[in-house]
Amino acid sequence: MALDVEQVRLDTDAAEAARSVPRAALSRALAVPLVIALVGFLPAYVTAQSGTGVRDTAYWLQLTLTVYGGGRLAAMVLTRRRRLIQGAFWLFVYVAMGVAPLAQAVIGQVPTPVVGPRSDTTTAITLVLIGCVAFDVGALLARHRPAARIRKARPQASVSRRRLWLLIVVAYLGSALCIVKLGGPAVFFTSRQSISESVQANGLAGSGGDSHVGSAFIRGFGTVPALLAMLFLIRWMITSRIARRRPLAIAALAGLVVINAIVNNPVSNPRYWFLTVVFSLLFTAFPRSPVMYRTALVTGVVAALVLFPFLDRFRYDSGGYHPVESTSVLEPLTLKDYDQIGMFANTITFVKSGAGHSNGKQLAADAFFFVPRSVWHGKPLDSGVQVGQWMGMTNTNLSSPLWAELWLDFGPLGMTGGFLLLGYFCARGDRRYAQRTLEEGRPGTVMAVVIPLVCGYSFILLRGPLLQASGRIGIAAVCLLLVTTFSEDRRKILR
Repeated sequence: MALDVEQVRLDTDAAEAARSVPRAALSRALAVPLVIALVGFLPAYVTAQSGTGVRDTAYWLQLTLTVYGGGRLAAMVLTRRRRLIQGAFWLFVYVAMGVAPLAQAVIGQVPTPVVGPRSDTTTAITLVLIGCVAFDVGALLARHRPAARIRKARPQASVSRRRLWLLIVVAYLGSALCIVKLGGPAVFFTSRQSISESVQANGLAGSGGDSHVGSAFIRGFGTVPALLAMLFLIRWMITSRIARRRPLAIAALAGLVVINAIVNNPVSNPRYWFLTVVFSLLFTAFPRSPVMYRTALVTGVVAALVLFPFLDRFRYDSGGYHPVESTSVLEPLTLKDYDQIGMFANTITFVKSGAGHSNGKQLAADAFFFVPRSVWHGKPLDSGVQVGQWMGMTNTNLSSPLWAELWLDFGPLGMTGGFLLLGYFCARGDRRYAQRTLEEGRPGTVMAVVIPLVCGYSFILLRGPLLQASGRIGIAAVCLLLVTTFSEDRRKILR
């Protein structure tokens, strides 16, 4: 009997000791295999493949970028505090600017033609590396911001209870209008080609230079308010007993789940937008789970390299779909989406050909995306479309990564400064999210939804073009302004 009591005591002490193990110690247990996999094994596996690629300066710079991105992604996964936006940034860099272009360099095949000399590709990779270092420097500056300024009292942006119900009504009406205009719920489960045909058939395509404005407006208001309303309600439910006892709130959330399953499903939406939905939903529903954060980043690498190219299945109907046929797991990376390094090189060649830097005109077009071309004569096209037309491409739906966007506007110094600021503000956003959302845990904190949403949408912003991404940003900003209040009156905010 004494032995049994002693054994129970030892088991209890062991359990308490296990619970007292800091997260940093748990991270160290994952550190070695994770770093080996991201920094060593995967780049080595890619470089060991056979192909016709040339092992020149651009190749070695690409390998350096891949290893650097892998190291920084491993650091994001292993960090004690979750850094959602920075983690998404390094996930994109590692996959889209690192492993995929490295595979293309080894195999000797690219998804989009690179029309300029090899030196322009070398310049593009060098500029990407410079931008990544600048991002890290900016994040470091934000980390060492004086603590007194961080803790300075200021009104918090909170969710107004009454305005949230208004957003829910807007979400229901916007999604209902979108579903009706596009031909009913069934069309959202066919293909993106069917959606486009439905847009044409229902007269939403318009004509002239603004041919896509009407359909983009309808789809934006059909998808963004529904997603935001669902995220705010989920946040309210998981942090407030009051919300979980309200039948109306439960019914509203159930209805929004059904609506989002229709308008924001992966069949009828671009893959990057569905990625936004998944990341924002996971980090809003599991705000305190380090396991979910780490799993999302690590799984994101596998999904992006293995599954993402094949999700193009839903772009076309059965007649227009041509499945990927390859003998290597790396070959789809040379055929599909990952043209970011090549398009940056093409942008450099485009500027050198005589077009010159736009000196902020592209960024102005992104900021004032809502101004029609009939009013703004000479409004710039999407950067990817502009470069694609210059290249003579039939399909101008090409990427324009943020590095290329900033370089096209402001040159190398402006691009470096842009990433310095980007790293600073991303780190500040992550830090404020950790302090005000996780430590205080208030149900009505706007940042609890904004940061996960920015984390997910950052993949679209980093891929570009920015002009295509601006519409949903504008709609999201309107929705956030609608529900945000700086009042300290507890009767007016979610609790």
